Amino acid sequence: MLLRVNGVELFLLARTLMKIAEDALPQPPGGSAPYAGSARTTLIVATDIADNPETTVSEIVARTALPQSQVSSAVARLKDAGSVETSVDPQDRRRVRVRQAPELSERVREIRATTIDDALKAALGSDGAEGLHTVSAALEVLSEHLHHSGAGGGTRTHTSFDKAF
Repeated sequence: MLLRVNGVELFLLARTLMKIAEDALPQPPGGSAPYAGSARTTLIVATDIADNPETTVSEIVARTALPQSQVSSAVARLKDAGSVETSVDPQDRRRVRVRQAPELSERVREIRATTIDDALKAALGSDGAEGLHTVSAALEVLSEHLHHSGAGGGTRTHTSFDKAF
């Protein structure tokens, strides 16, 4: 039987999955209060930087359609965590270039080591323990198919995500 999901249902599912993912991320040291913007924005910016080395805030804004203030905040957050480095653009001293740090930061190691199990159990409610295996397996299949099929534009493997987080 072919599952019939319309665009609205898919959008709402994606939104629910993003919330689960955000709940699964460990809080930064000192909590998230010192940083404007969300973990979602920071992940979008980190992935864009991984895909576009030696970029600028303006270029990230143009590619992601995020407000400049949110991109700047995400870059500051990533810089504080040791995930990116910045330098003055030698051709235009008013611009700052952003690139990934050559080594993985402690924060990236912490994020990579964190599983979604607890957040997924909480989202599943009373089905948490029983549904965890089934939903986790379904998410792995979905991820494998969409990441390697180029869904969302272009051929996308895990490499950009692995480079960013």
